[in-house]
Amino acid sequence: MPPHNLSDFVKAYDVRGLVPEQLDVDVAWALGAAFAEVIINRENGTGCVIGHDMRATSPELSQAFGAGVASRGIDVTHIGLASTDGLYFASGHLDLAGAMFTASHNPAAYNGIKLCRPGARPVGQDSGLADVRDLAQELLDGTAELRHEDEGKTDERDLLADYAAFLRGLVDLSGIRPLKVVVDAGNGMGGHTVPAVLEGKAGMPSLPLDVVPLYFELDGTFPNHEANPLEPANLVDLQAAVVKHGADIGLAFDGDADRCFVIDERGEAVSPSAITALIATREVAREVAAGTPASDVSIVHNVITSAQVPEVIASLGAKAVRTRVGHSFIKGEMARANAVFGGEHSAHYYFRDFWFADTGMLAAMHVLAALGEQSEPLSKTMTAYSAYFESGEINSTVDDQAAKTALVREWAHDKGVEFDELDGLTLTHGGGEGDPMWWLNLRASNTEPLLRLNVEAADADTMAAIRDDVLSLVRGTARGN
Repeated sequence: MPPHNLSDFVKAYDVRGLVPEQLDVDVAWALGAAFAEVIINRENGTGCVIGHDMRATSPELSQAFGAGVASRGIDVTHIGLASTDGLYFASGHLDLAGAMFTASHNPAAYNGIKLCRPGARPVGQDSGLADVRDLAQELLDGTAELRHEDEGKTDERDLLADYAAFLRGLVDLSGIRPLKVVVDAGNGMGGHTVPAVLEGKAGMPSLPLDVVPLYFELDGTFPNHEANPLEPANLVDLQAAVVKHGADIGLAFDGDADRCFVIDERGEAVSPSAITALIATREVAREVAAGTPASDVSIVHNVITSAQVPEVIASLGAKAVRTRVGHSFIKGEMARANAVFGGEHSAHYYFRDFWFADTGMLAAMHVLAALGEQSEPLSKTMTAYSAYFESGEINSTVDDQAAKTALVREWAHDKGVEFDELDGLTLTHGGGEGDPMWWLNLRASNTEPLLRLNVEAADADTMAAIRDDVLSLVRGTARGN
């Protein structure tokens, strides 16, 4: 067996592994050399930009990766500490392939790499990452030899101020009413980017925002809580702080700050689907104001966003484009449709004006603008986008994903539903008078023996009933199982 089996931790969209058991400097060098050979050289690229998060192992790993890239004759630009969307900005701004060293919200023992082509175009399993993995494995095993190349040049560049200025140019917050904003950076990269963008610490003019910082100290050991706002337990401190400080809004960023979660003035979490509908409304309005007919504006959403997202988009006269869960599908569909915006229920938000890449900071700025341009509290503003009741994603460990999905399909046959298999099994019951609407999606994990269930309905009782019926089938607790 080879000392490193890259197939164990080179995933569908990125690299994510334990350090040093899986990902070490030798692996990083090999992946850098393979990335340069498979993606950059073959596509006539001119260089690579590399950023890293605050994890203790990130600087050393990113330097080793850069050395691997340079060994293939490719020039390397290190931008140092960056959020993932900061790296995407650098890739788009400089028109260079990119690598971001981060394990996002994973625990401190992990690190990883997110790769992109010039213009922040994604590199995934089906778009080059598998070939990068295979060549890197051969390099580590000593079964591949690369022809000699002149060493590429390596330099360093600080792009934080450019990143902040670019985002400020997309959403103007200078004229909003004063807002008190509590921000939980979770000791992640939000502690680096929020002061630059929202507080003017990178040479930007000040904004009418009173930012109350929570865990802004960069610390890859995550001493306060995991930097994963998708878990409700990691929002508790922010919710309490919003109420304590009488804030207008709370924002929570994950470890690499490419996702943003929102808390209203009552300390209640706002659904990412509702945020998707809100930003979609703003982006459609902006396009229409610029002279584009609403019917020519497309917004992308995935199969597990709220039914209200396509309803809101349709009410604006725009096109709702539905796709599979996952950033490569969203980005690909956005590029195909030239969509102005895309949203996922996991709080990833994608913008055409940001090279179709996801950025939690730009999403946060849209929400701040929407709140600050009128006098209502956020809870009231969001009622227009929060008509339905959702279960959230519920994971169940199962031995046979296909068999359990078949049980749910059989259960649904006499319930007047539409069947859809774009991504897993989606069942939609349109409802009617005295018959509440509901839908569910049941998707198998690609990497674990899990089935992921999402349910939404017109009322809480219907949602709970459908959720419980399906979980009883999936988990084998239904009568007769």
